[in-house]
Amino acid sequence: MNRTRTNARSSRSRTGGPAFGTAAGPEGGSRFGSSAPGRSTGPRRHSGGHGLRPASAQGEFAPPETTTPALPAVESFADLAMPVELLAALGAEGLSVPFPIQGATLPNTLAGRDVLGRGRTGSGKTLAFGLALLARTAGQRAEPRRPLALVLVPTRELAQQVTDALTPYARAVQLRLTSVVGGMPIGRQAGALRAGVEVVVATPGRLQDLVDRGDCRLDQVAITVLDEADQMADMGFMPQVTALLDQVRPEGQRMLFSATLDRNVDLLVHRYLADPVVHSVDPSAGAVTTMDHHVLHVHGADKHRTTTEIAAREGRVMMFLDTKHAVDRLTQDLLDSGVRAAALHGGKSQPQRTRTLARFRTGHVTVLVATNVAARGIHVDSLDLVVNVDPPTDPKDYLHRGGRTARAGESGSVVTLVTPNQRRGMTRLMQAAGITPRTTQVRSGDEALKRITGAQAPSGVPVVITAPVAERPRRSSRPQGGRRPAPRTPRTSGRQGSDTAA
Repeated sequence: MNRTRTNARSSRSRTGGPAFGTAAGPEGGSRFGSSAPGRSTGPRRHSGGHGLRPASAQGEFAPPETTTPALPAVESFADLAMPVELLAALGAEGLSVPFPIQGATLPNTLAGRDVLGRGRTGSGKTLAFGLALLARTAGQRAEPRRPLALVLVPTRELAQQVTDALTPYARAVQLRLTSVVGGMPIGRQAGALRAGVEVVVATPGRLQDLVDRGDCRLDQVAITVLDEADQMADMGFMPQVTALLDQVRPEGQRMLFSATLDRNVDLLVHRYLADPVVHSVDPSAGAVTTMDHHVLHVHGADKHRTTTEIAAREGRVMMFLDTKHAVDRLTQDLLDSGVRAAALHGGKSQPQRTRTLARFRTGHVTVLVATNVAARGIHVDSLDLVVNVDPPTDPKDYLHRGGRTARAGESGSVVTLVTPNQRRGMTRLMQAAGITPRTTQVRSGDEALKRITGAQAPSGVPVVITAPVAERPRRSSRPQGGRRPAPRTPRTSGRQGSDTAA
């Protein structure tokens, strides 16, 4: 059962709290921070900052003090008090041993505790919160327009990834789950909510639109998850996030997970989490040990040719640029050079973005050229190279761009192309991120460039990306004397030709 939670949402004192991720419990060696009473009777945090985007603040913050000891971690999913249907679904997926963040947080979240969790991308955060949310919602039925559990995420891509990851487990316990994101027909989403769903995965803006229309009410939401909360703060979503959190059940359970946590999420942590278990898999700026970091010094006049040769490598690569225009221009240049590239940015419709990601995952497209919209929430198996064509300006952006590779223990490389006028800023960024990269001066055609990235000369034969042809299943045998069907004339779709860069 959830503990009683006051509606005042007062703040707790931050003095004397342990540094985030340090061992502060009675055992000394615990991976959790100390646990604390619920909301303090200290001065209430004024909500006047509701509509203000918090100033960017790097560095750690002391988490709220907690007093209730955390439950110990488990080493097997079978050791968790979950419905047998969920355990069977995990077994069907070949999962028996939880990732560290799952084994550490699930005993506590299944018991109804609030959790503040940090782990690098690919560390298993989605199942860490998702299994607890589904287990604690199982057996309940939502009324029309009134979901029981909510996952808030900053981007459409992350919403889709979370939805895809949780859907088989939701089906196992007969829970209805839907995603609510911008760029998709709002009427269809409203219809799903009116029909009744237990779990909603949503971006803040679209969910607020549906609430304003009267298509969704949050007063029955008993479990709320904030995934990648720091990015929601960075993107200016804090007013919508706090407005939505103020509508869910005040005594409900809250979980906040992110790859990075800094003072930008201080408001959310101290206002909405009560007596949380604190768990950190990695420091917020820590580099993944299976990831190689390279800074390649290039001349401005040679940068485009260098980029093209990297894109023409064998295998897939994700390339990041700053603007939608730059992404579209590079994508077209790569296609003209014979490289199977596609663009991903906020100017694309959601169906285009979904189609592009599917083609990249299957290898139909080998180069994904993207803005920061793809820096979080995109999981692609066995992606071993990420290239910052435009260097990021923030350590967190670097972390999340690079986090598309070396996921779940796999290895990978992050390469950043740096022109002479960018060197000083890149040095400062790497220092702030706690990363010591390998620095190499390269030119197009260099052996060093090939060794680090697999670069090679492109074919020069322009390509056009169309939808892959799905093979029709062949009959193993034809009935004796049966008529052979007439050959089908393939139909062409005008929509395919317009989707070259999507």
